[in-house]
Amino acid sequence: MLKKSLSLLLVLVLVLGTVVGCGTPGTDNDTDEGTNEGTDNGDGEKIKIAMVTDFGGISDESFNQSAWEGLQRAQEELEIKATYKESEKEADYGPNLENLLDEGNDLIWGIGFNMSKDIEEAAEKNPDQKYAIIDFAYDDTPENLVGVVFEANQASFLVGYIAGKMTETNKVGFVGGVEGNVIDGFDYGFHAGVKYANPDAEVIRQYAESFVDSTKGKAIANSMYQDGADIVFHAAGGVGNGVIEAAKEQDKWAIGVDRDQSDLAPENVLTSAVKRVDIAMFDIAERLQDGKFPGGETIVYGLDDDGVGIAPTSDKHVPEDILAEVEEIKQSIIDGEIVVPYNEDTYEEFEAK
Repeated sequence: MLKKSLSLLLVLVLVLGTVVGCGTPGTDNDTDEGTNEGTDNGDGEKIKIAMVTDFGGISDESFNQSAWEGLQRAQEELEIKATYKESEKEADYGPNLENLLDEGNDLIWGIGFNMSKDIEEAAEKNPDQKYAIIDFAYDDTPENLVGVVFEANQASFLVGYIAGKMTETNKVGFVGGVEGNVIDGFDYGFHAGVKYANPDAEVIRQYAESFVDSTKGKAIANSMYQDGADIVFHAAGGVGNGVIEAAKEQDKWAIGVDRDQSDLAPENVLTSAVKRVDIAMFDIAERLQDGKFPGGETIVYGLDDDGVGIAPTSDKHVPEDILAEVEEIKQSIIDGEIVVPYNEDTYEEFEAK
């Protein structure tokens, strides 16, 4: 469990009951997994937390899925009631948020920076409703809204270091989804890590302009492998599934993102840059339960609190000595000795040093 503040006292009563195990989400885009009597919201009802997914859906093997896993854990351990609605296009955001408001949820999440405008508008329109968003920080956050961001550039630096050390061709690739501040962190963090490990290595990049088109991800990765890259890192949501499929077919390395993606191709996923959206979802749920909802704030998760990192399965393919170096670099980042870039300007500063 992550905490950015002092330990919180439990002020709401936990009532234990029968816990129903979490199953496969239903096809109606609205699940109700909790049937046990749990912590109430002051009105004698269980605390209800819901989320609206971004493109890719609840089983995207990426941040939407990680977010839902965090709510499922909160449902089991904190005994809240968790639901979700899936978005297939931008036009779904508003109606999904409105439906979850009508259903009486205590906290409504928007998963992904694409939803920032819709969440902010909903929060301003409904000041008594609590909202939260993954991957976005507002300049002036409404008091009923919390932003959650991750120092993904730090995790990307670590997997970049691994790629720089392990490439046999001195050429690696980066596949991004859609350009923007969030993906810039992955992009430039990875570039910096590669160069820190191996100044002679070349990094080639391409954006898919999508977070869902796995076919395009596969085509981009195949092109990179044919061009001599032997390791490709993606930060592209569902597009990355195609990257990993290409690595499997070409018998090359891929580096996963957000979740430990080794299960998608156990012999071809070298490591993953993990962004613990699940832990953030659980943490905010617990703060809400404790009566300490951090409205009006932006909560940042990084290496120092294990909010980001490399996948635990990395030791399957990454040599022990390189992993030891990664641990030393991790500590240097935490201590401020290495400042990881997060965009083009900070990358140029990093290179100059």
